[in-house]
Amino acid sequence: MFYDRVENQTDSSLMKLVQAGDTSPLALLFERHHVALFRYLLHLTRNPALSEDLVQEVFFRVLKYAKSYDPDLSFPIWLYGMARNAYFDSIRKKRGEIGGDAFGEIKSPEPMPEELISRKEDVMLLQRALLKLPDDKREVLVLSRFHNLRYEDIARILQCEIGTVKVRVYRALKELRENFHELRGEKLYES
Repeated sequence: MFYDRVENQTDSSLMKLVQAGDTSPLALLFERHHVALFRYLLHLTRNPALSEDLVQEVFFRVLKYAKSYDPDLSFPIWLYGMARNAYFDSIRKKRGEIGGDAFGEIKSPEPMPEELISRKEDVMLLQRALLKLPDDKREVLVLSRFHNLRYEDIARILQCEIGTVKVRVYRALKELRENFHELRGEKLYES
């Protein structure tokens, strides 16, 4: 069976099969990467339905642009770059339609202990603080902190220098911290 034959192959070797005209490995690549890709796009769009559509669009582009894949480049880097392009293309096409809060409030029928409530409030404030960031700052934090990509990989995705990524992450974290404390109603004193 095909699945048994390819399930242990690397993403790069699967893409070589796709480049050769075999579209079967796309299902396995989708299975391996669609959840992380959806989370990445959800952090950018704040819209679950749009994020699902964009994941589909990305894998359509994987097939369409398979010949452009360089086996020396990490497949996830190439995939995230494609996802980023799909996201910005969707913004250009649907200006003003992106919105909504993807982090809806979680309600529990059971009363929660005070400590858990406080932690939940902090998480919600942190999510709101993240949503207040401009797209470019939110994107670099999502890639570095939520997807644990190395700065070198982020630089490839964003097509910039590693030093630029480091500066962007630093500035984004600083603004996130300021947003968080502002939402908590606290004054932030620089030391």
